Amino acid sequence: MENLKREAIRVISALPETASIEDIMYELYVVDKVKKGREAVERGESLSTEELKKEMLSW
Repeated sequence: MENLKREAIRVISALPETASIEDIMYELYVVDKVKKGREAVERGESLSTEELKKEMLSW
């Protein structure tokens, strides 16, 4: 949990002083989604390029 707090502080600190609460929330949202995506890949819960292409054909 402490790492998460440090990451949030780092992300917020990198924003300009004029950042809105929406800007802050969006940046934290993106960091969260990237983190969750990387964890999913590590667990093998991702699609290969070929699997994704096949899935997209069914749309």
